[in-house]
Amino acid sequence: PHQGQAAPLTFLFLHGAAFTSDTWVENGILDASSQGAVQSIAVDLPGWGESIPVPGADYGPTAQAERLSAFLQSEREPAALLVGHSMGGMISGLMAAAHPQQVERIVFMSSAGVRFKENEFARRVLKGDNPFAVYEVESFRRFLGEFVFADAPYVPEPMLSAIVEQRKIRRDFEQRVFTQIRIGPEAFLLQQRLSLIQSPAGLLWCDGDRIIDPSAAPVFATGLKSSETRILKGCGHMPMMEQPGAVAEFLLARF
Repeated sequence: PHQGQAAPLTFLFLHGAAFTSDTWVENGILDASSQGAVQSIAVDLPGWGESIPVPGADYGPTAQAERLSAFLQSEREPAALLVGHSMGGMISGLMAAAHPQQVERIVFMSSAGVRFKENEFARRVLKGDNPFAVYEVESFRRFLGEFVFADAPYVPEPMLSAIVEQRKIRRDFEQRVFTQIRIGPEAFLLQQRLSLIQSPAGLLWCDGDRIIDPSAAPVFATGLKSSETRILKGCGHMPMMEQPGAVAEFLLARF
């Protein structure tokens, strides 16, 4: 900004497990959110996307929350809005609880980190299964339709193949992280620390989320000091991809 102008507000977007910053880039969310004096940033969390996992490093939610804090310190300005989806919401919440001065407002979108009504996904996890562990094209396509989307979009096979091949490379890494965020000792740490979050919070879910049931939203609301909930109709675990307009509207309404 020119001298005398206020610095732009920073919206920071964090993706979920098995996804990347492209989650936000390919559907217009960043453009729609970057209205007025706003800069929108989507990052690949350490170990995901273009970031290569370091052997032996800890990529659990608490370690990632501290890396997020360090990133925000390097930006010199607090995040005006921190938006975390699924695993990204869990990491965002732990960071906001530990470093409340670094975020002004926060949105938990289909967020992990609390207990919710048991669904088929949860039942499989409790039996020791990892529903995310699909590394063949057709099984991945079925997974998208069964769990991720209410109405799965068509994805060309070459694109699906490329995604699956990249995930195969990180197979052990993905399994280790999944264990930490779903059934490890940190799985519900965020639920214990919600009261430490000072920032006003938005809670955004889809009524058809078959991974993190919408019953998680009132659990967040009970633990947080200040929150507003919106449940979108007719979508699944990826509201930013299925209803980008409604998501952008909800985010901009935080200000």
